Amino acid sequence: MSEEAKKPNYSADSIQALEGMEHVRMRPSMYIGDVGVRGLHHLVYEVVDNSIDEALAGHCDEISVDINEDNSITVRDNGRGIPVGIHKKEGVSALEVVMTKIGAGGKFDKDSYKVSGGLHGVGVSCVNALSDHLKATVHRDGKIWEQEYERGKALYPVKAVGESDITGTEVTFKPDTSIFQQTIEYSYDTLASRMRELAYLNKGITVVMTDKREKDEKGEFITETFHSEEGLKEFIRFLDGNREPLIADVISMEGEKNGIPVEVAMVYNTSFTENLHSYVNNINTHEGGTHLSGFRRGLTHTLKKYADGSGMLDKLKFEISGDDFREGLTAIVSVKVAEPQFEGQTKTKLGNREVTSAVSQAVSEMLENYLEEHPNDAKTIVQKVILAAQARHAARKAREMVQRKTVMSGGGLPGKLSDCSEQDPVKCEVFLVEGDSAGGTAKQGRDRNFQAILPLRGKILNVEKAMQHKVFENEEIRNIFTALGVTIGTEEDSKALNLEKLRYHKIVIMCDADVDGSHISTLILTFFFRYMKELIENGHVYIATPPLYLVKKGAKKEYAWNDKERDEWIEKFGGGANVQRYKGLGEMNAEQLWDTTMNPEFRTLRQVNIDNGSEADRIFSMLMGDEVPPRREFIEKNAVYANIDA
Repeated sequence: MSEEAKKPNYSADSIQALEGMEHVRMRPSMYIGDVGVRGLHHLVYEVVDNSIDEALAGHCDEISVDINEDNSITVRDNGRGIPVGIHKKEGVSALEVVMTKIGAGGKFDKDSYKVSGGLHGVGVSCVNALSDHLKATVHRDGKIWEQEYERGKALYPVKAVGESDITGTEVTFKPDTSIFQQTIEYSYDTLASRMRELAYLNKGITVVMTDKREKDEKGEFITETFHSEEGLKEFIRFLDGNREPLIADVISMEGEKNGIPVEVAMVYNTSFTENLHSYVNNINTHEGGTHLSGFRRGLTHTLKKYADGSGMLDKLKFEISGDDFREGLTAIVSVKVAEPQFEGQTKTKLGNREVTSAVSQAVSEMLENYLEEHPNDAKTIVQKVILAAQARHAARKAREMVQRKTVMSGGGLPGKLSDCSEQDPVKCEVFLVEGDSAGGTAKQGRDRNFQAILPLRGKILNVEKAMQHKVFENEEIRNIFTALGVTIGTEEDSKALNLEKLRYHKIVIMCDADVDGSHISTLILTFFFRYMKELIENGHVYIATPPLYLVKKGAKKEYAWNDKERDEWIEKFGGGANVQRYKGLGEMNAEQLWDTTMNPEFRTLRQVNIDNGSEADRIFSMLMGDEVPPRREFIEKNAVYANIDA
């Protein structure tokens, strides 16, 4: 008998069986991903998904989302209203069942909803469990019904509180600060970009977003209305608005293949990057899956068949690859699947095999018709493909040069890299530092056991405007690849990274806190986003936050990271305080840089995440592309927060 079993208090009662709402509160990350900023916003998406499901079923066309003054959220729709009658099995109102039972809801009834959104399907009951307070108001059967809850528990039975001649559901909730300890402050921009996305993905519905925490110059709340009549065609124009189009029209289709609703929109531009965005039941499947495989298959097969038939490839001395057909392509694939199977690291990769052929057929038919009806555009696209193939061959040579220099293939590390002694990548971190001067200070200030320093000379290449072989030929970019130890994929999949070889699990961008520093940080982030996106998705990329000021008076000194902190320290120190503004990292000595920016005990690192892939793509193309007006507009709008060159 084990020692554990001999203990008198080890009995059946010791086994904790957590059910439903209690389990959500004890293990919230299992249901919403995390209890940080991302999980906080996920609560809103879960409630909105219920309203979108009503829209998909044809019963709702208006949704409103309000951020209230106290950071509570109100979501309203004009759907049928959640049923309020007594649930036979549970013996209470169906509304209470939906709000307090995990897994309850109409979306599991195939007669009510053919498809439904929401990644985990945990829905509004999970939101209720993680809210300090939630109030549900239902307009249905000519009456207004109401019920309130605290931390998932009903405060009273569902009751009628008035008459109504409309239908719909309204949910107001405030996240529980004991769960969301980091913050309960919602980002208007984050929510607005998701509402915009939903409006494009579900054409015909209107989503109104309002922020009641502040007012504009006219004394009105910030409000945006999102509505799309053309769906993905409009979405493509929005995403590609900062790029120069190669063809005038958006190529699109909408229909049903093998019982699966498929919607596709695509356009070619003069850039050298491929931007594919895929959705399943409104979920952004950033890991791809069978629908994306179907799109690639249909695109490659149809374009290659057309190019071969045109005779334009006759003089080409090498084979065209799938990558060549997708250079300068922006495309969105959206499918609705009754029972989606999700795979991958973050469960955002579609696994349903039947979707591949459905999307492939749809894309083939769409492209065949377009190429036949637009011969001039067809010729322009094939010419772009041939140029991409020629550039790919040049890039392969440049890539092989990098491969030969990577540490894992026998070459040495970059001469400027000051490596660390620790061998375990999980414990290691590398600082990408702007310039030799700051690099020298960082080398002196670091803990050389686990911190490596790679100084970068000036501003690295803007990869948004460069052909692939130019990227791989750039010395600073080659040094980053070589220092990190990752290989750059193969000719077939030029974007695949061998992350098992990654030498540092923390990659920290450390630049000056000025306009030039912000520009260099953005250039590096653009490079990571376009060529090493997996590093960001796996949480390896961080931005250091050096202080802006040193406030001193006599023997007392304090650092300040913004003007408000500076003013507070000046006031605390009283008259005669001396303020030093750090224009660059090189102005600090090694001890100061360690104390404020590099010491894990005291520093603040901002982890780089991609909350919305399509929005991130649009912003990078705007900030780093050729079009100046949208960039200027962005900077003027965000002048308080952004330090980015026009």
